[in-house]
Amino acid sequence: MAVDSWDPTAPAAPTALDLSRLCRAGDALTTENFGLSTHEIARLAAFARHQGGVDWAALGEQCSDEEVLALIRLFTLAESAFGAWEAGAQSPVIPLVALLKRRGSYPESLTRWIKANSDNRFLPHGSLMDRL
Repeated sequence: MAVDSWDPTAPAAPTALDLSRLCRAGDALTTENFGLSTHEIARLAAFARHQGGVDWAALGEQCSDEEVLALIRLFTLAESAFGAWEAGAQSPVIPLVALLKRRGSYPESLTRWIKANSDNRFLPHGSLMDRL
């Protein structure tokens, strides 16, 4: 288990530029570090959890289905690529998957892809206790 550090200067939620950068990284999955610089990886780690003021369900509403899919893929892979992005049951993937399901835009193959590319046992649906 890792201990996180808190940065009081970090924004509570991603800006529109941060959201755009995360979506672009989600489209660059085959490039090294998803095209993110070391600085971006450290700075954007604050948004890799659905907690602490980051409401990924609401943020996802601002995005197209393609952007939500890019974010799901990014957060699925980045969790194992970057230690500071490890999220467990607080993964943004969970509310973003729920959003696509509500929209009726969830691809059948996505669950298999997520499970094949992640060791996070909570993906894609979250903790059973949270769903009760």
